Amino acid sequence: MKLPDKAALRKFVNDNAIFIVLIILVLAIAFQNPAFLSMNNLRNIMIMSSTRIIIALGVGGILITQGTDLSAGRMVGLAAVISASMLQTLDYSRRFFPNLPEIPLIVPILICILTGIILGFANGLIVAKLNVPPFIATLGTMVIIYGMNSIYFAMEPNNSQPIGGLRADFTKLGTGYIGPSGPYSIPYIVIIALIVAVLVWVLLNKTTIGKSLYAIGGNPQAARVSGINVSRMLIFVYSFAGAMYGLAGVLEAGRTGGATNNYGNMYELDAIAACVVGGVSTSGGIGTVPGMLAGVLIFGVINYGLTFIGVNPYWQQIVKGLIIVFAVAFDIAKYYVKK
Repeated sequence: MKLPDKAALRKFVNDNAIFIVLIILVLAIAFQNPAFLSMNNLRNIMIMSSTRIIIALGVGGILITQGTDLSAGRMVGLAAVISASMLQTLDYSRRFFPNLPEIPLIVPILICILTGIILGFANGLIVAKLNVPPFIATLGTMVIIYGMNSIYFAMEPNNSQPIGGLRADFTKLGTGYIGPSGPYSIPYIVIIALIVAVLVWVLLNKTTIGKSLYAIGGNPQAARVSGINVSRMLIFVYSFAGAMYGLAGVLEAGRTGGATNNYGNMYELDAIAACVVGGVSTSGGIGTVPGMLAGVLIFGVINYGLTFIGVNPYWQQIVKGLIIVFAVAFDIAKYYVKK
């Protein structure tokens, strides 16, 4: 049997480093406690990671264009509050809208997605038309959106109280499943996340839009000269990401059974970190959907797995930070090698 040469082995490791790290993490935790590999634990990790996957898919498309989005988490929080405020049971004693009749589930979902699109569109306009750097543009909108959400959350008669008493059809989105009850059931929220992942993969790999986004990330000037409407593509990718955040906010409220104006805090940093760890280049133009999924799952394994084996939460933060630093260093090293 012929062994692979060093160059081929190095290429394999480089191309699949994220998946190798994920496997090593799972095996290391399982070595400490074999019960970690139970279907119930793996299912819990997938449930916890599902909304993060949708957020990361939105952020990932922006990172591919050399951008970033610090407002993602606050958009998630706004969508969570809006959806929760409109989908409480009629007999709940502290309803956000006391006189609101029961409305179809799809209506608040569409409202939240549309809200995300509008806010993402605003981000895109600021970046593409006002030429404000994405970091500064979305830092500003992050603060604005949090202020908007807090004002809405403080409306009478809610007065900034946590929103609860959600309808069963709403919470079923986040906690329901297909199949018999148990570890082998398939949660709705996981199915939704996988459907979104497939749609984003098709968008990035099988459409002109996806090719344009990669071209912009590789060289915006060359993309513009080749006939790509860079401004329009940037507005699109921020608007599309906003739709992802809106959907994720709805699912997060359904999964947890409530919402406050602090929902989504720091989610954008987790999403950016997951994308970078998953191989989305900080220089733009490079990134895959499987890599983004693996990046989210790595942090899911860290959060759930290290807690499962009793590791101090502060050590978990150190491990996450080290993984992020080494991932970025690895990305930069590959960038300089290519140059």
